[in-house]
Amino acid sequence: MLRHKLFTNGDRMLVAFSHLRWGFVWQRPQHLLSRFAREMPIVFVEEPEWGFAKDEVRIRRDGNVTVVTPLIAGPVITHGFGTHVNQNVSRLIEPLIAPDPAPIFWYYTPMALGAEPVRILPGLTVYDAMDDLASFLAAPPELRDKERRMLAQVDLVFTGGPTLYRQRRDRHPAVHCFPSGVDGAHFAPRMSMTPVGLEGHRRPILGYYGVIDERLDLPLVAALAGARPEWTIALVGPVAKIDERAIPARDNIVRFGQQAYRDLPSFLAAFDIALMPFARNYATRAISPTKTLEYLAGGKPVISTPIADVIDLYGDVVEIAATAAEFIAAAKSLLTRTGEEDRQWRTRAARLLVANDWEAIAAEMLDVMARARATTLVPAADRGAVALTA
Repeated sequence: MLRHKLFTNGDRMLVAFSHLRWGFVWQRPQHLLSRFAREMPIVFVEEPEWGFAKDEVRIRRDGNVTVVTPLIAGPVITHGFGTHVNQNVSRLIEPLIAPDPAPIFWYYTPMALGAEPVRILPGLTVYDAMDDLASFLAAPPELRDKERRMLAQVDLVFTGGPTLYRQRRDRHPAVHCFPSGVDGAHFAPRMSMTPVGLEGHRRPILGYYGVIDERLDLPLVAALAGARPEWTIALVGPVAKIDERAIPARDNIVRFGQQAYRDLPSFLAAFDIALMPFARNYATRAISPTKTLEYLAGGKPVISTPIADVIDLYGDVVEIAATAAEFIAAAKSLLTRTGEEDRQWRTRAARLLVANDWEAIAAEMLDVMARARATTLVPAADRGAVALTA
């Protein structure tokens, strides 16, 4: 259990602003904040939804997390936080935020600057940079400038991987690298586990789960499936920001839509090899895929394209391949490795899993936050109140 004296009073609130919805793919924000919720009230503010008769909020509970969705009047806008709407969000959520003791404002997107309640002074501000959002497809053009402003204003910066850390370590005095972790028990193979939806498909089954977007090398997937029609390629996850028609259709490519986090281990159990066929483009330069450790926790060998953080963090347990031919060669090698080779691989993987548990990561983050809070326990007028404006 997490226990930190600065955060266990049950009153100090953490307000998180996220570009990802709570009910989307279960990943870093959900893992961390659901654990923080044992220590303090958590309010998770999602991007706004549009097209309503009046401005209001939708509030729901998920365990100890309060999920708040701002509902905005007027025509539908395709993107979320920004100067066009942050004042509306600030006004809507202010009645939900306890001002005393001073809350923690936690950001997943710089676009949310200005969405916090303007009359409530935070006790601590944290930017958890889980992705280089400005490099993603259809990113708002002002996002890089917004991040510069955020780095100039927040008390702490956490990064989701070493590449993100290297990009930001000289831009803020308190940057801490916290690569994403794993709930090993959730993904560990169990005798009662029944593979979902892949019964009867030809083996080997090479599978990927996660968001299917511009970060996935779909031509590589097509080439792999075309070169090995006797193999099954399973793609599990929602499609985002790209045309469905861009996803290759082959007899041996089996697609599943978005799946609940609780069901992912059952899909993983059906894989013979887990894939991370990421494209090498601007959107993937700084990614640190959470699924790497999840695949390993499920006992599955992994093949990835040469993503910097994958090589840096997991290079001794993940096979690296750049082309379809290299993926095929790596898969053949994995499928024929000896019992001793498998035992040595599992030993190395087990060490990584122990060292990167979400519980330990959340506890260490709270330690860092507690120390930062201790340095800010002076009147705001004395340390200089920071104006977080749009």
